[in-house]
Amino acid sequence: MRCKTFTLAMPLRTASPNLCAHLPLSPAESTALATLARRLRQLAQAGALPPLLRGRNIGLLRGSHDGEAPALLVQAARELGAQVATLRWHLSAASAPGEVQHTGRMLGRLYDALVCQGMSPAQVREVGLAAGIPVFDDIAADNHPSARLADALGGEAPPAGNRFFVLQALLVDGLS
Repeated sequence: MRCKTFTLAMPLRTASPNLCAHLPLSPAESTALATLARRLRQLAQAGALPPLLRGRNIGLLRGSHDGEAPALLVQAARELGAQVATLRWHLSAASAPGEVQHTGRMLGRLYDALVCQGMSPAQVREVGLAAGIPVFDDIAADNHPSARLADALGGEAPPAGNRFFVLQALLVDGLS
């Protein structure tokens, strides 16, 4: 069963708020995401990037505190005006029944979106169903399908700079 993803054109979204880390983006999704990322890059370079996520609260659920990708994600969200809280995820398949669902419901009341990092796909799905808000599955990971778009964006920005704008495009699309 294919996991639904956001339609990456600005005004359109699919019914499911989850972006799956393990599924490729369709050509249309890739094109729309790249177009939005290029536009965000142009606005930032011109010093005219509006705070598109002002007033939004994003929870970053992390299995570990290592790596550069989460810092890039946090910076990308904050530059769009979002508040980002980093939370350590301690629940596992061995957790008490219902604990993941209860935690997901609580997080859904506190945040406008969640980004899960280092969690099993089953837990991400459970949290997403319980939270009722957009839940992104490891979008800052090097192996996420959107990471390959950074090289395809072109321009004078290095791949890390382009990756920054791809992450912003994912967040803007997901929270619009």
